[in-house]
Amino acid sequence: MLHLDRITKDYPGADGPVHVLDGVTLSLPPGGRLAIMGPSGSGKSTLLSIVGGLEPPTEGRVTLDGVDPYAADATALAAFRNRRIGFVFQDHHLLDGCTALDNVLVPALASGRVPIDLVARGSRLLERVGLADRITHLPGELSGGERQRVAVARALLLSPRLVLADEPTGQLDSRTAGDVAALMVELVAESGSMLVVVTHDDAIADRVGDIRRLRDGRLEP
Repeated sequence: MLHLDRITKDYPGADGPVHVLDGVTLSLPPGGRLAIMGPSGSGKSTLLSIVGGLEPPTEGRVTLDGVDPYAADATALAAFRNRRIGFVFQDHHLLDGCTALDNVLVPALASGRVPIDLVARGSRLLERVGLADRITHLPGELSGGERQRVAVARALLLSPRLVLADEPTGQLDSRTAGDVAALMVELVAESGSMLVVVTHDDAIADRVGDIRRLRDGRLEP
């Protein structure tokens, strides 16, 4: 289970602290799916960064399966983030000089040599996202939709407990966006992972499932 308890995030400003998040509380059960919507500047991406172990809250507590990642040191936090959380960003963040398969295998590199079973899993994931004939292609040889499919496969490589997607289809045309979103939801459901998606797109949010809106740093019921 993912649980956020009264998450607050402040940043220093010229006239005092700038309140980005204000007492955000939510729970997501195993296998749960949630879309978070809201206007620009409402704190959506900041909230996702906090949930993903990228940025600590000013106040409040995040736990994933009962573990507070921010209670650990930097090394343990990085290991927790790599093993338990998969990320899909608006900009795919693929490595230009690496093939599609090599990009999918990046999360496994933290532990050194990539086991043969993970190489096989990476290949299977690329097949599942429709890129069986693109495994050896570089990102520059792929379309925008294909690059995001690689990013989805990469996020699922280590079978994370939680997948976080920040505007994952924001740079795609509506038809391609719908295809990528549907595929992501399907694969996450098959894996049993939890899914949290930040999006401006009502159609994408509807594909995810439950929808909550963030406004002025507060999560509406």
